[in-house]
Amino acid sequence: MKVKDLMTKEPTCCGPETQLQEIAKKMVDCDCGMIPIVDDGGRAIGAVTDRDIVCRAVAENRNPLELTAQDVMTQPLTTISPDAEVEELLHLLEEKQLRRIVVADDSGRCIGVVAQADLARGTPDEAIAEVVREVSREAQAQHAN
Repeated sequence: MKVKDLMTKEPTCCGPETQLQEIAKKMVDCDCGMIPIVDDGGRAIGAVTDRDIVCRAVAENRNPLELTAQDVMTQPLTTISPDAEVEELLHLLEEKQLRRIVVADDSGRCIGVVAQADLARGTPDEAIAEVVREVSREAQAQHAN
């Protein structure tokens, strides 16, 4: 199975100058926890997650109403090709400790997103369970330190 068979196609994206409040509203409207950040050509340059907003704005006592995507976005961005095999995707998620990943075409344009929920719907239970377990284990270990 290929990544393109699992991904959510044509995700809502924002530019680096987009206000965080607008990004948060898009997350609510789209029922998602990540918005890819793209340049004027649609190339993926970062991502803002709900966690980025909390950890890089609110927890640091920065006013999220005064911040933009570029102030808190995760970069450099890890992406994957739509033609990659799911096994490669699972390995990358586990290795990089990611819960979501942007799918980019050969020119770097954002064409999709794969989240753990997409994996749960489209892969064998044991494969997704292992990724979730490993990502969660690393997060727990970091929190314990």
